[in-house]
Amino acid sequence: MDRRVLPALLVAAMLALAGCAGAATNAPGQLQTTNSSTAAATVTSGGTATVSASPDLAVIGVAVEARADTAAEARSQVATQVEELQSALTDAGYEAETTAFRLSPEYDYAGETRELVGYRAYHALQFETTPDDAGSAVDLAVDNGATAIQTVQFTLSDERRAELREEALAAAVNDARATAETVAGAADRGVGSELSIQVGSAGFQPYDSRVAYETAADAGASTSFEPGEVSVTASVTVTYELE
Repeated sequence: MDRRVLPALLVAAMLALAGCAGAATNAPGQLQTTNSSTAAATVTSGGTATVSASPDLAVIGVAVEARADTAAEARSQVATQVEELQSALTDAGYEAETTAFRLSPEYDYAGETRELVGYRAYHALQFETTPDDAGSAVDLAVDNGATAIQTVQFTLSDERRAELREEALAAAVNDARATAETVAGAADRGVGSELSIQVGSAGFQPYDSRVAYETAADAGASTSFEPGEVSVTASVTVTYELE
């Protein structure tokens, strides 16, 4: 090959490489442009929104505990109390399910060696009701054998949660467009149609109220609750075409 041709070929190759360079990955809230006249400039932004509402569901966790000299006695005492509790809850229209059961020995470590002092049995139940009925449901459980109220959680039914998630997603898309318009406006551009939308995971924050009863005899005045609102959060990432 004629040596005089080599410099011309080298220059042509460098120009070809320079023409391919320049495309960069865009970050949320930033513009992306290319040197190609056929590729559209875009802007990608993230949007987040939170929607809150009053709870429409209360989940109540109760338990029965008993201590006895033998494992059989402890188990029998708890079984009797749970049967009474289950019957009262069923009669009131609640469907209680077992969430935990334990039977374990207890020791005294005050001496040089541990000493077996008895056995403790524990049976936990959980049931659902309306927020307005939560206080009376707790009192019913305590009056019929429950020795501990583990938790009272105010939350949303599946249907209501889905409704709030739709509202949060719509608001998150609006938030993403507002951010994109701010960024595009700073570059004297306008925001066109959506090219892609990526939905993030939805957040959910129930209201948890913990109540403690040492014994059923502690029940005096009627129990009442003032639950706070429940929040559902949604996020999206949207890529728009710039005008």
